[in-house]
Amino acid sequence: MRGILASSIGVTCAAALALPLAPPAAASVSSVSSAGTPAPVADVATRTVGTAGARTGARADVPGSTQSLPLRPLTRDRASGAVLGLTPRAVRTFSLLGVVWEDPSVDLHGRVQVRTRAASTGDWTDWQDVETHYTQHGADPDSSEAASGKARGATAPLWVGESDGVEARVLPEPDAGEPEDVDPVGTGSDEGASGGEGAGEVSTLPAGMRLDLVDPGEAEPGESAGGAEPQAEPGESAGGAEPQAEPGESGESGAPEPQAEPGESAEGAEPAEGAEVPRTGVMTAAAKAASAANSALVPLGATQIPSLTAEETREELVALRGTGLTEQQQAKPYIGPRPSIVTRRGWGADESLREKSFVYTSKVKAAFVHHTASGNSYSCSQAPSLIRGFYRYHTKSLGWRDIGYNFLVDKCGRIYEGRAGGVAKPVKGAHTMGFNSKTTGIAVIGSYGSKKPSSKAVKAVARLTAWKLGLHGMNPKKKTSLTSGGGNLYAKGKKVKMKVISGHRDGFNTSCPGGKLHKKLGSVRSKAAGYQGR
Repeated sequence: MRGILASSIGVTCAAALALPLAPPAAASVSSVSSAGTPAPVADVATRTVGTAGARTGARADVPGSTQSLPLRPLTRDRASGAVLGLTPRAVRTFSLLGVVWEDPSVDLHGRVQVRTRAASTGDWTDWQDVETHYTQHGADPDSSEAASGKARGATAPLWVGESDGVEARVLPEPDAGEPEDVDPVGTGSDEGASGGEGAGEVSTLPAGMRLDLVDPGEAEPGESAGGAEPQAEPGESAGGAEPQAEPGESGESGAPEPQAEPGESAEGAEPAEGAEVPRTGVMTAAAKAASAANSALVPLGATQIPSLTAEETREELVALRGTGLTEQQQAKPYIGPRPSIVTRRGWGADESLREKSFVYTSKVKAAFVHHTASGNSYSCSQAPSLIRGFYRYHTKSLGWRDIGYNFLVDKCGRIYEGRAGGVAKPVKGAHTMGFNSKTTGIAVIGSYGSKKPSSKAVKAVARLTAWKLGLHGMNPKKKTSLTSGGGNLYAKGKKVKMKVISGHRDGFNTSCPGGKLHKKLGSVRSKAAGYQGR
C-alpha cells in the first residue's frame, strides 16, 4: 500500500528571504505554448515588475503556455534538508505550478515546497507546501488512457496567482529508504548526476523531476461566467427511474466527435428555453464537437446550461430517455432539478489540448467527490482560470486525454463542465484510479484537509449529484456494486459495495477529498435524496 504523507497545503514557518534572482540558463528552461513554440529566454530573464502591467493587452489572445524547469541538486540549502530544487529566478508569468516526473506509477516520498513572486507587487510569498500525493488520480490501470505512454507522475497543482519569479525545494521523506522499482535520479539522464552534498539522498526521489509553471491563458472577453453568483435553483422535487444506457454505450467506447453544424442537435431534442445566447465567432471543429455533445440541452456555442424546475427536468428526462422508461417511471422519475452548469466554452477551454474522441461508460452508478488540493487563495471570479490551469496541467504535464474530473465546483457554488462529451452523458473520467467506470467525478476547487468547504459548495454538490445520479435512477442514500479496475485498496476485478455518493478515499488510500469535505458527504447524500423527492 502506498504511503500517505500527512502534509497539508499551506504556509510553513520559513519566512520569505530577499534573495537575488538568477536568470535561468537557456538549457534549463523548456517552455511550450499551444502552438508548440519555445519561449524566448531573454524575455524570461529580463522581466521586471515595472513591465508586468503591460502584459494584459499583449496576452489577450494567448491560449496559455507551460514552462518546464528541471530540478537540480542543491548544495547550499542544508538547513532545510532539501536535495533538489531551483534557486530563485525570474520566469515568464504563470499562475499555477506542479512538480512532474517520468513514471506515473511511482510515488514521491518527500516534501515539495515553493515560494513565488507576485507579478503585480514584486513581493515574495512564504514557503508553501505542495500536495505530493496525486498519483491516485488518473486513468484505471490497463485502460487505453493509462497505456498511452504519455502519462506521467505529478504532485497536485498549486494555484499561486500571477507570478513572475519562483524558487523550489524537494525534501526526501526521512528514513524513507529507496522505494521499490524507483530508479535513482540521474540514471539515463543528467538530472542529479553530479550531485554535490547530499546527492546520495536524491536516489529516493522519482526520476526526471521538473517544475511545470502553467499560464492558463486569457478567456475571450465576456467568456467567464464564473465570477457571477449562481442562479437560484427553481423547484426541488421529482421522482426517478432506471433509464436505458445511451445509444451505442453498452460497455465502454471511444465515440468519434460529431461534426455538428450550428443549430443541429446531436440528440434530436430541442434546446431548452432560457439558454444563454451562443457566443458569436468562428468555432473550431473540436470546439463545435465539445459544444454539440450538449446540444440536446442548449444551442451550439452556449456558455452556460441553465437550471430547470423539477417539472422541466422530468420532461427533459422523458425526452432524453423516454423510450426506456415505463409509464410509471415517466410519471414520477426520482431526479433532482437540473442545476445551472458553466460549459467548457464558458470557462474558456482550448479544445486543441485534448484528445479528439470522447470515451463513455455504460451508465453512472456512483459519484466520487474530490478536492483539487490546489489551495484556497482564489476568488470565484478566478475559478475559470484555475480550471483552464488544471486542464492544461492534466493534458500537457500529466499526459491525460482531457481534464480528469467530470465536473468542478467553486466555493461560490457554481458548477462547471469538466471532461468533454456531454454533461448528461456517462463520460468516463480520470479521477478515481480503479473506479472510473460507471462513475462520475466531482472536484470542489480548493484544499479541505483543515478548512471547511463553503455551504454553497456543499449545496452545489448535492444538487449536481441529485440530477446526475437521477438520470440513471440512482438513490443517493443507498449503496451500489462497483468492480475495481485496480488500486491500492481493492485488487483489479474485486466487486465492492460503495456508497452511491462516495469520497475519493473510499475507493483509494488517499486523503482526498480532505477530512473536512469528507465529513460533509452525509449531508450531501441526504440533501441530494431530498432534491430527488425521496
